[in-house]
Amino acid sequence: MATIHHRYATVRGQRLFYREAGPVDAPTVVLLHGFPTSSFMFRNLIPLLADRYHVIAPDHLGFGLSDAPSVEEFDYTFDALADLTAQLLEQIGVTRYAMYVQDYGAPVGWRLALADPTAVTAIITQNGNGYEAGFAEEFWKPVRVYWQEQTPQTEAAIRHALTLEVTRWQYLHGVPDESLVSPDTWQHDFALLSRPGNDLVQLALFADYGGNPPLYPKLHAYLRDSRVPLLAVWGRNDEIFRPEGALAFADDAPGAEIVLLDGGHFLLESHLDAAASAIRGFLKRSLSSPVDGWKGN
Repeated sequence: MATIHHRYATVRGQRLFYREAGPVDAPTVVLLHGFPTSSFMFRNLIPLLADRYHVIAPDHLGFGLSDAPSVEEFDYTFDALADLTAQLLEQIGVTRYAMYVQDYGAPVGWRLALADPTAVTAIITQNGNGYEAGFAEEFWKPVRVYWQEQTPQTEAAIRHALTLEVTRWQYLHGVPDESLVSPDTWQHDFALLSRPGNDLVQLALFADYGGNPPLYPKLHAYLRDSRVPLLAVWGRNDEIFRPEGALAFADDAPGAEIVLLDGGHFLLESHLDAAASAIRGFLKRSLSSPVDGWKGN
C-alpha cells in the first residue's frame, strides 16, 4: 500500500492542502478535483497510481482543507484558482506533469495547459467538460441565467445546489447500484459547504463559470496543436456533463481515447477499478520512460 503524505504549503499568503504519494523521481500526475468536493475524492485512486507515479492532489482554495478566505478577502475566479495551483506546483518543484481533471478541475486544468503548454504531458478528463455539447441543459439552464444577472431570484435557484439534497444527488444520479457509494462522500462535502461564508465563495465561482465556455476554442486549438495524449473516461449517465462532452474530445485531440462507463458524475465512487484500469493503461502508453534511477514497474 502506498504511503500518502498530507501536506500544506503557503502560496500568496493562502494555506493550501495537498496529498502527495509515490516516488518523487517518477512521472508526476496532478489530480484536480471538482465541485463540491476536494482531494478527498481521490482517496481511493491515489494508492492505485502511486506505485508507479508521483501523485499530487491539491484542494482548491475554498474547498477541502485549504484556506477559505471570505469573498471580501479574496476574489474567487477560475483564473485565481489556476494561478494558485500553478504557484503551488512550482513551489514543490513540479514542472512537468500529467493532469486528471474532473468538473471544476477542468477549467483550472485548461488554464494551466494554455498558460504553459509544454508542462502538460497527458490529460485525463473524468467528466471534466471542454465543449458546449457536454452541458446538460436542464442542470445548466438556471446557472446560465445566473451568469447573465445575479439577483435574489437567480441566486435562489443556484443556492439549491448547495443543499444536502443536491450534494447527495450529484453522487448518486446515474449510478445503477447506489449501495456502492458511501454516504460519507456527500456528508463530508456538505459539511464543508456549510462552513460560514462558504456559500458566498461558491456563488462567486458559479458566476465566474460563465467565463469558461469562451475559452473552449483556445482549448481545442491547444489540443490540435500540441497533440497531447488525452483520455476521456466518463460516466455515461451524468446529468451535469453529458457523454457527448467526452465524445467531442475526439474532434480535436488526435488519437483521443474515449471510455464511457455505466456511472454518473463521481465515477470513482462506483467504478473505481474500471476507471483506474483505463487510467493506468493510458498513462503507461502515453508517458515517457521514468527518469534514470527510478525502479518502478
